[in-house]
Amino acid sequence: MKQPTEFIRDLALAEGFDSVGFTRSLNLPAARTALMEFLAQGYHGDMGWMEQRSEQRASPNVLWPEARSAIVLALSYAPPSDPLANVANPGNANISVYARGDDYHEVIKKRLKKIAGKVAAGFAVDVKVFVDTAPLMEKPLAQSAGIGWQGKHTNLVSRTQGSWLFLGVILTTMELEPDARESDHCGSCTQCLDACPTKAFPAPYRLDARRCISYLTIEHKGPIPNEFRTAMGNRIYGCDDCLSVCPWNKFASQSREMAFAARPDLEAPKLAELAKLDDVAFRQRFRGSPVKRIGRDRFLRNVLIAIGNSGDRALATQVETLLSDPSPLVRGAAVWALRRLLEAKEVDAIRSSHEPRERDPQVAVEWSAPLLAVL
Repeated sequence: MKQPTEFIRDLALAEGFDSVGFTRSLNLPAARTALMEFLAQGYHGDMGWMEQRSEQRASPNVLWPEARSAIVLALSYAPPSDPLANVANPGNANISVYARGDDYHEVIKKRLKKIAGKVAAGFAVDVKVFVDTAPLMEKPLAQSAGIGWQGKHTNLVSRTQGSWLFLGVILTTMELEPDARESDHCGSCTQCLDACPTKAFPAPYRLDARRCISYLTIEHKGPIPNEFRTAMGNRIYGCDDCLSVCPWNKFASQSREMAFAARPDLEAPKLAELAKLDDVAFRQRFRGSPVKRIGRDRFLRNVLIAIGNSGDRALATQVETLLSDPSPLVRGAAVWALRRLLEAKEVDAIRSSHEPRERDPQVAVEWSAPLLAVL
């Protein structure tokens, strides 16, 4: 009869996972210390949920005291071509590679449940599955299980899959034979840190999420701080810069998972067409995509920042229609975009008809706030 780890590994590989590892080190003091320092510095920004359940996040045994082992599974989403190529096309919107296909939460959770069900039935143990939606630090667990290591950009890096990995975790009451912990192979390289458009890394292995474009475009609910808008370029959902430049990506092969293949309308969509989306059209276009979770208003905020950075005066007409949008978040971003695209006298002519009716103080501020240059 197969050993439990061999049985589980075969199940995972049969379900399409690229890597699977096991660890019994569920209390990770170094990861807990790093988390508490991250929170103490305020680097989590608006993500209050990280602070509210920090003790559970710091130790799976606080989350589930009966857990004895973690099964960590990784699935590659490595793109077929240079993920930064579209960043150089200002008329297009750039969506992070992970969000160009189907929502990974749904893809991975179904497979985890299938594997976990067979483990529970086969060994008469309890199991719980996690896919980035519970207070669990998947990346430190993945390093402990030998999947990869947390690089200087704080994301997991694999010697075979590079920086392109989705992670899932199955906690179980069964004591499994652990794999060897993966060591750090970043060496003296700083390419990921140097590539960040907004200088979001105060030090290697430290991220200030408040400066990160992924955080700003996805997690942040208010207006994008002025100092980061120009640096966003055409990135409207997430940012792949620090991941893309990692030298370990040269060992990664294109993902075999068809669900993660880029949808044609999400690979390099035109900013002009995205700016026309109302709520119904937004929901239809992004059905089954992780982009849908930020909602139409935050999405249009991001699109308008990208339009302002495009330099394309032809888009000003569409932007002007959004000055009357029901959302003050959208209206404020529209003001900024117009001021970037048009001459001052043209803006003043538009301003005279819109500003007097504007009741939201943040939008009113946008009409006269300074336009800052790139970092």
